Amino acid sequence: MEQPLEHPWQPTDGEAGTAGADDGGMSENPYAGLVSRLRAAWLSRRTRPLEYRVAQLEALGRFLEEKKQDILEATALDMRKPPFEAEFSEVLLCKNELNEALNNLSRWMKDKHVDKNLATQLDSAFIRKDPYGVVLIIGPWNYPIYLLLVPLIGAIAAGNCVIIKPSELTKNSEKLIEEVLPKYLDKDCFAVVTAGVEETTRLLENKFDYIFFTGSPSVGRIIMTAAAKHLTPVTLELGGKNPCYVSDTCDVQNVARRVVWGRFFNAGQTCIAPEYVLCSVEMQEKLIPALREAITEFYGSEPRNSPDFGRIVGDKQFRRVQALLSSGRVAIGGQTDEKERYIAPTVLVDVKPSDPAMQEEIFGPILIIITVANIDEAIDFINSRERPLVVYAFSSNSKEVNQVLERTSSGGFCGNDTLMHVTLTSLPFGGIGFR
Repeated sequence: MEQPLEHPWQPTDGEAGTAGADDGGMSENPYAGLVSRLRAAWLSRRTRPLEYRVAQLEALGRFLEEKKQDILEATALDMRKPPFEAEFSEVLLCKNELNEALNNLSRWMKDKHVDKNLATQLDSAFIRKDPYGVVLIIGPWNYPIYLLLVPLIGAIAAGNCVIIKPSELTKNSEKLIEEVLPKYLDKDCFAVVTAGVEETTRLLENKFDYIFFTGSPSVGRIIMTAAAKHLTPVTLELGGKNPCYVSDTCDVQNVARRVVWGRFFNAGQTCIAPEYVLCSVEMQEKLIPALREAITEFYGSEPRNSPDFGRIVGDKQFRRVQALLSSGRVAIGGQTDEKERYIAPTVLVDVKPSDPAMQEEIFGPILIIITVANIDEAIDFINSRERPLVVYAFSSNSKEVNQVLERTSSGGFCGNDTLMHVTLTSLPFGGIGFR
């Protein structure tokens, strides 16, 4: 992309164009014709002018505005996502990215003149920011609109042609993207492909100029392997297990509210959610009742009946998260209902580092508490594991927060709060390496 993107399948028959068009017999791949058509549009330089990029971004803004209610309904049907959560995470955050792009696009597109040496004083030396070309964006199911459209905003702003592939697990959101979004964008330069695993494999056989994927590490390896055949650059956003250090010198009620909000937002299906708390035994004794109180405050005495608490996306995902409840001991929650794909906001204690819940990203409404003797032991524990997408630290002593920041390595860091760093378009988003 011009600006770095920091942040059985069937082709669509909608206005975005039909995959599998005649490609002159050059390939039997069902998507070759679609990719070839978009590449021809890109080579025509149609997407290059500032005015074109602005027009497409503004059209995307109209989609978010005019179809906001459809987005809320689709995500509610897919995951029983609460209206406030959906409007905030699927619509407003996208609008923030759009506004950032529209406000800065003309500046981003300008050549950047660089310093010259003695021999080149009479020459012109500059960096020109060119689009990559034809970009493939594969979106996840946990934020099926936001995590699909934010990369698309970057790709449009950078002057690329794009194929977007929404997650097949969120059927209603996928249908909305397939049937409605193409009506707002240039059909010659942007296409939607709806598909499953088998067809994605065929799609990935084609040469793309950039691939942006958000999802699991296992699928990320498949994406990277396919990209390697064409030496295609990739961005993989794969999540991880995010630690949250809580010192003895903090307001327990404040910590509990902010951790509960961050952990159980979207029923815990958030890649930047705090996964486990590191604190002293004394703080654990204070924190558990405070967490219980905060859960009741946010979701009522019976979260199952709360309009503000979502559900696990699918049966397979439900069974995987449910199995993790066997790790350690349930201190809060633990109730499940497979028919509803409901798992209560749950807190586990006495969890060993070797337990299943500490071996993989939970991606569900389970918070783990692990006790440590002091801040040094907490930092050692964090550093002994894969570098996380984000580290959280709570303390009324700013020196302790800075100590965690300075002595750990992660894609992001947030002190005395959770999730809020992702709302800033001024900050880059991503992990270390392909996390």
